[in-house]
Amino acid sequence: MTVTEKVSKINNGRRAFLTATAATSAALAGASLVGPANAQSTSEGANPLGVATSDVDISSLPRVRQKLVAPPFAPEHDQVAKGGPKVVQVEMTIIEKKIEIDHDGTSIWAFTYEGTVPGPLIVCHQGDYIELTLRSDPNNELEHNVDFHAATGALGGAALTYVQPGEEVVLQFRAIKAGTFTYHCAPGGVMIPYHVVHGMNGAVMVLPRDGLKNKAGEPIRYDRLYYIGEQDFYIPKDTYGNYKHYDFALEDFTDSLAAMRTLVPTHVVFNGKEGALAGDNAMTAKVGETVMFVHNQANRDSRPHLIGGHGDYVWEQGGFDDDPATGIETWFIRGGSAGVAIYTFKQPGIYAYVTHNLIEAVLLGAVGHVKVEGEWDDALMKQLKKPTRF
Repeated sequence: MTVTEKVSKINNGRRAFLTATAATSAALAGASLVGPANAQSTSEGANPLGVATSDVDISSLPRVRQKLVAPPFAPEHDQVAKGGPKVVQVEMTIIEKKIEIDHDGTSIWAFTYEGTVPGPLIVCHQGDYIELTLRSDPNNELEHNVDFHAATGALGGAALTYVQPGEEVVLQFRAIKAGTFTYHCAPGGVMIPYHVVHGMNGAVMVLPRDGLKNKAGEPIRYDRLYYIGEQDFYIPKDTYGNYKHYDFALEDFTDSLAAMRTLVPTHVVFNGKEGALAGDNAMTAKVGETVMFVHNQANRDSRPHLIGGHGDYVWEQGGFDDDPATGIETWFIRGGSAGVAIYTFKQPGIYAYVTHNLIEAVLLGAVGHVKVEGEWDDALMKQLKKPTRF
């Protein structure tokens, strides 16, 4: 059986599964798949938003268009919500493109949302509705969709967002949980990991309406936000041990499945490429500024660490309804999730942001830098004696 025949067989099975799931979802909702359906009524006491969802007239809500931006940056947003729930409109185009992932020119046909690995960060507040227009570029080869871990039902929306090249679909869901959440392509079967490890994932941040707070209920604010997508790649090698190059998307299908089965990545990088957040591409800050780091890993566990700094406040499981951990040296991001660390920089210099599997950081590429400007504080650290012979 040829690669094309194998993929066709997978697609047929996937389409049948998704069609059945979508039909079930529609029947349960009693509404159109993409329309503003009223959710099942919920008592006020059981609803974390304090309002029955059936009482929300979505058509009367204000609509705001959020302009997505490339990582490591975040779209403009309010840290504390202004007014009541809104419909946050976003548009994403799926683009299959060849990218280089290291300094040696190793390449992969990446599957991307908006052309970036990871896909852009979406930000809203708890109780808002996200209305996504998802398009697949006409030049694409494959079928795609999106599964939002922030959404409820229909496989996170995956069953309702299946698009072929040249198609678009509109999905609306209510963000009822506050926190950070992964999203990724989930077309079914082996195509799920195949798409995810080709870069097709991103994150949504759902802020509490009254903003972030510490254990004492005091507000936590940040001056800058950096969004870091940790990506594991599995690049096939030829008989001489050299990384293989491919001329079109899907040509690597059989080779990639074999490489993926080893469970040993050839590259672990931040934001799609070795050095994407280092050197001239480093993140920046100033002494005294409070910086939020949103870290997403759609496939493998990770252990972010800021060398020379700490996690003043950390939501490593991403749930903002929980009290943040404090004073953390290294935090744990579970595969298929996104978490948050916040730190106020106290010294100038270069900080290394790494995964503290140091083999993956140093040998496979998962290193970023933060360049911090400001005045040095001898009270925090001072070299008492320069290196001399003894």
